[in-house]
Amino acid sequence: MITMPAIAIAGSRIKDITDVQGIRENQLVGYGLVIGLAGTGDTMRNSPFTEQSARSMLQRLGVGVPPGSIRAQNVAAVVVTARLPPFISPGERIDVTVSSLGDATSLMGGTLVMTPLSAADGKAYAVAQGAVSVTGVAASGQAESLTEGTPTGGRIPGGALVERELTADFNNVSELSLKIKNPDFSTAARIADVINDYAKDAFGKPIADAEDLRTVSISRPARLSASRLMAEIGGLTVEADTAARVVIDEKTGTIVIGSNVRVSPVAVAHGNITIRVTELPEVVQPEPFSEGETAIEPSTNVSAEQEDSKVAMLEGPSLERLVHGLNRIGLKPAGIIAILQAIKTSGALQAELVIQ
Repeated sequence: MITMPAIAIAGSRIKDITDVQGIRENQLVGYGLVIGLAGTGDTMRNSPFTEQSARSMLQRLGVGVPPGSIRAQNVAAVVVTARLPPFISPGERIDVTVSSLGDATSLMGGTLVMTPLSAADGKAYAVAQGAVSVTGVAASGQAESLTEGTPTGGRIPGGALVERELTADFNNVSELSLKIKNPDFSTAARIADVINDYAKDAFGKPIADAEDLRTVSISRPARLSASRLMAEIGGLTVEADTAARVVIDEKTGTIVIGSNVRVSPVAVAHGNITIRVTELPEVVQPEPFSEGETAIEPSTNVSAEQEDSKVAMLEGPSLERLVHGLNRIGLKPAGIIAILQAIKTSGALQAELVIQ
């Protein structure tokens, strides 16, 4: 299957093709317990850490539990993950993902007990708790079992309450850096030019400079906050440049050809040869009244067949002509992949070949 990308009629907005350096999400993780399961939780013998965690939780609540006394399978140890968005404030809620850590078969109907979520610095930034929403289903009998989806994982929409904020003074920074998502020197230069054209009219001087293929630095005007500046320049449109690249996924037979891909004139022939070797042994009898013995004489039949193959001139001054030339040969995706690899080896493919 060959996929042709759509040709962009208008440019892309700067805020869609760049990220502001320093503004990003932070990963949170925590360990907790899901209770209230209908016999689908961890077995305490195979998951001893679940029993230890349950005993510790009960002791904090003032209930003393001797070791080995918890045997019910209504508790499961889980790992809770979440993403802390930038500029979020204490009191706001974020979604969390709950994944089983032991041998529980399903988390359906369970409730996550209060679980602190920590970042890479070891500090807790949120606390998660609530009913786990599970979309998977698992059922089993004596002779058959059925599993649909992943019942050992679920989500809690808005299940974590933010308790600590990440301190940042974004509006007072004097220099901003835009990171281009698809790095390219031409794209970086165009972004800087578009921003400077706008800045000359709005501020009377250029404020952007392309440092490299990935970074565009911006000097913030003193009378404008960083948030306001990004709001104004984020909507400016730029025609982003893309590298000439052919991406091949051999597992699915998918081929994606970029709009800048070119192929020098080259002749292509593709055909499969099938060789069959058949053994037909013959029994040879001796002459009458002779002392000879019956023997088996080997006989081999070798035949070769070649499928209909075509020789075609393949030339790609444009994406449309390249795709038309590949389809004209009448090959399946596997054959087209082999041809593209051979063209790249010959030096006629003026693009990067990415094989996944």
